[in-house]
Amino acid sequence: MSDHAVQHDYHLVNPSPWPIVGAVSAFILTFGGVAYMKGMFGIPQGSPWLMMIGLLGILVTMYGWWAEVLREGKAGDHTPVVQLAMRYGMILFIMSEVMFFVAWFWMFFEGAMFSEIRNAGTFPPAGIETFDPWHLPLVNTLILLLSGTTVTWAHHSLQHGDRNSAKVGLLLTVLLGALFTTFQAVEYSSAGFGFSGLLYSSTFFMATGFHGAHVIIGTICLAVCLFRLMAGGFTPEKHFGLEAAAWYWHFVDVVWLFLFTFVYVVYNG
Repeated sequence: MSDHAVQHDYHLVNPSPWPIVGAVSAFILTFGGVAYMKGMFGIPQGSPWLMMIGLLGILVTMYGWWAEVLREGKAGDHTPVVQLAMRYGMILFIMSEVMFFVAWFWMFFEGAMFSEIRNAGTFPPAGIETFDPWHLPLVNTLILLLSGTTVTWAHHSLQHGDRNSAKVGLLLTVLLGALFTTFQAVEYSSAGFGFSGLLYSSTFFMATGFHGAHVIIGTICLAVCLFRLMAGGFTPEKHFGLEAAAWYWHFVDVVWLFLFTFVYVVYNG
């Protein structure tokens, strides 16, 4: 046997430009976002070009880096040990996302509690026309709950080798995710309050808006999984990409249930 033959189950990745490209792009996006909001170093407030350059760099990084991961999987580099590490990584990522939303819920609840403790008025403030939770918010809740069942159906079908059912389940999930985003856009367009000026409105739009962004990201991930499945990718034994996307989608569902319960129902004026 050659002295250079691999004697372990771990994958030592080849040199890649994507970590440094992604880091630089993230810095440009952050710097450009601050310049867009405040203006700095000769960049006028409201100028989005630097922020767009950073965003484009991140999108290119995502495409290039994930394409490398797919090639590594096809080359056999994703051994059982590597696959286990990838699962742990996805779990830790979702946990970090949980804490991200904890911060927004914390701010929302703190605003509600201090408004009552300090007798500063009600929360939401008087005069704010909140959304009726039993109209579009309820419809969106049912849409996401249904999408959770369709993505589970798709995953279960793939595990049992039923690729056609997996394709149908994924397609339905993607369509339901797009429908949720559409309804949320309609809801925002009919809002009786704006983003700025009030703690309630800013926390409402930040919490629900970031959740909406996660829905869009999850929908894109599931659409990519659908395209890969239609192109012959995934097997009952190896389909972590779909499994990770399904985990992420269930996380998005759970976050929405908390948003619907507390932001739309409990604190509804």
